[in-house]
Amino acid sequence: MSDFTDIDNERLEIQLLLEAIYIKYGYDFRDYSCAHTKRRLEHRMNLEKISNYSAMLHRLIYNQDFFEKLLLDLSINVTEMFRDPWFYKKVREAVIPHLQTYPYIKVWHAGCSAGQEVYSMAVLLQEENMASRSQIYATDFNEMILAKAKDGIYPMDLVREYTANYQKSGGNNSFSDYYTADYDNVVMSSTLRKQVLFSSHNLVTDGVFGEMNVIFCRNVLIYFNRDLQNRVLELFCDSLCPGGFLCLGSKENIKFSSVANKFEVIADREKIYRKKRTA
Repeated sequence: MSDFTDIDNERLEIQLLLEAIYIKYGYDFRDYSCAHTKRRLEHRMNLEKISNYSAMLHRLIYNQDFFEKLLLDLSINVTEMFRDPWFYKKVREAVIPHLQTYPYIKVWHAGCSAGQEVYSMAVLLQEENMASRSQIYATDFNEMILAKAKDGIYPMDLVREYTANYQKSGGNNSFSDYYTADYDNVVMSSTLRKQVLFSSHNLVTDGVFGEMNVIFCRNVLIYFNRDLQNRVLELFCDSLCPGGFLCLGSKENIKFSSVANKFEVIADREKIYRKKRTA
């Protein structure tokens, strides 16, 4: 009985709200980090001038449009082209030489958000003459974000930053070779978009995603609690071929996870790991 009486009211309201999202709409945020979830819910409460979580729960249940906004809030949409250029430089130096020994490779960007890092890898594979013998899969649970990724349209005012990242990552050409300017936006080249198969996949509820040579999932695990992190890392391990590479975000690692003994560290700072052939 004490387990129930000790829980604070605010935490209970958030749990009920996340339970309602799962039961009514099928999206499971119950194992996301408490701090991240609370921050995003408060953001929406302030925008909509909602006084408390109970009022938010009522609106969530009876207003589909409100749920769509909340879903976008809870999605992880912070990314950029060639994010952390030193990471992509290390991919060129430490991962690509191994991939070039395969006749064909499969790359999975899990939780791809609006696709900026997906196109970064597509550019890299083109420059390493691997585009014709590779397939990139890009997945996200949010269909709206996935549609943006598929369109490959990004604001022009971000291109200067993207270009600088590309150059620092060891890019071989002019970054402008990979997009067409269209008024206030740029559109990624159709050649790049043809390299990518976009599809819906939820890391929380869906299973193994093929047998991949490389999996990118950068800056997503930090929003999950420890149990969910372990479940997703097990999913990645099962989705990688022996000798396959797992690439995480700079603040993520597998050191204390349930799969730590199944991988070797390739680049500690860049958080690049390789699945052991005996795992």
